Amino acid sequence: MARGEGVEHSNASLLNKSINQNGNTLAGKQHEERGRLSICNKLCYAVGGAPYQITGCALGFFLQIYLLDVAQLDPFYASIILFVGRAWDAITDPTVGFLVSRTPWTRFGRMMPWILMSTPLAIISYFLIWCVPDLDQGKVVWYLVWYCLFQTLQTCFHVPYSSLTMFISPDQKERDSATAYRMFVEVLGTVIGTGIQGQIVGMANTPCINSTLAPLDADPNAIHPSNHTLLPIYLTHTRNAYMISSGVICAIYVLCAVVLFFGVRERKDLCRTKSEPISFWQGIRLVMGHGPYNKLVMGFLFTSLAFMLLEGNFALFCCYTLGFRNDFQNILLVIMLAASLTIPFWQWFLMRFGKKTAVFCGISFAMPFLAMVVLVKSNLVMTYIVSFVAGVSVGAAFLLPWSMLPDVVDDFKVANPDLQGHEAIFYSFYVFFTKFSSGVSLGISTLSLDYAGYIPNGCTQPEAVNLTLKILVSAAPITLIIIGLVVFIFYPINEEARQRNRKMLQHQRDNETDSESDSIESGSSDVCGQL
Repeated sequence: MARGEGVEHSNASLLNKSINQNGNTLAGKQHEERGRLSICNKLCYAVGGAPYQITGCALGFFLQIYLLDVAQLDPFYASIILFVGRAWDAITDPTVGFLVSRTPWTRFGRMMPWILMSTPLAIISYFLIWCVPDLDQGKVVWYLVWYCLFQTLQTCFHVPYSSLTMFISPDQKERDSATAYRMFVEVLGTVIGTGIQGQIVGMANTPCINSTLAPLDADPNAIHPSNHTLLPIYLTHTRNAYMISSGVICAIYVLCAVVLFFGVRERKDLCRTKSEPISFWQGIRLVMGHGPYNKLVMGFLFTSLAFMLLEGNFALFCCYTLGFRNDFQNILLVIMLAASLTIPFWQWFLMRFGKKTAVFCGISFAMPFLAMVVLVKSNLVMTYIVSFVAGVSVGAAFLLPWSMLPDVVDDFKVANPDLQGHEAIFYSFYVFFTKFSSGVSLGISTLSLDYAGYIPNGCTQPEAVNLTLKILVSAAPITLIIIGLVVFIFYPINEEARQRNRKMLQHQRDNETDSESDSIESGSSDVCGQL
């Protein structure tokens, strides 16, 4: 009898082991299926990134020239608006990230309420940025208030949206795929922003003021400064064009927010926080104490600053240094169109050769062409060609940071399994450093133009201004790219580390599932024993 009971017990153990193995296999397949995103989900998620890039591109390319030539502010005050606005925007990012990380779950999720509530006020403040107030005094305050307010509301949209990447799927490949969709739509958003703003404004371009002794037929669009009656009329047309383009962009902003809200579902099982809430300063120490994150942020800090310098000054460079006043909006459009078309290529490249290799190949690709646009004699066809090729590198610069940030967050989760739910802090601090640096760069570049003797609406500029613009769009960006690539040499997360982290995170999730199953099974056994 004892031997029979032993055999029966052994058979039961083998049967239970087999059932558990089959159950784990089935659970793994179900987990993989639950982690998959449909193409519709990915597209809806990607569309949510367009408002940030459409408005950001319009502000980045056109706000400086708008404040100088249309609102006719002194370059010193324009630099204050650009710097303070970006610096304020940078400060709000970690603050909003901290608040988002402490937001409780609602029926719409943790991130979606932020996106939904910030959209109406954001479009109002954005529209008012492009309105010239009928004020003799107070223009600087007007633009500073609305610019800072829009940046705050845009942060309340973008930080939760960026963090949403971690909560739409537990699968790393699905997140990378969704990020690629997002980057394609975001770069397409830059094309839309550049196209809408550039083409509408270009049709009502303000003529330049011929302040030299050169004949007026040297530029058919020039007017003499003594003719004070024509300039206000042209300025009114240009101001109306800016308001029309901003109204169109506001409508697109609302449409994208609606598509995101109804097309993407935030997963509650990925939003569970196992650790206790932390303070703001603890969050700073937590983030800055993670080595791979520091290297990633520092590397992209320099490379992003390079492209922001190019973005902020390229319109002025095309207008005055190259002399393509009537074509600059088309040149900008070519750059962003090339970036949009090459996003699928860079996604394939990073999947095939690794993300770190893609950084070195993609971002360094722009350096010879940035030098060429300054060294080669001004030629419209050559400028279009150089702009298209440079746009290829811009596409890589758009895709790679947001594709690599989830890897750093995963690495942090592996190193700190008991600290969860702080993803928004990582994303917000990355945006903080990039925006603060861009604010410094825009402020310094505008002050440099003021120091060089910039003439608002001038047909020509002093040679010192042309030299300053060449430095801002060529020498300075190339130097910053080189520094950023040197930092990336020490970035530790390669493809081997990514795969190791992915397996360890999957193992952690499986252990959690097994623990929950064991708890349920134990509870059931107790009930059966009592019966």
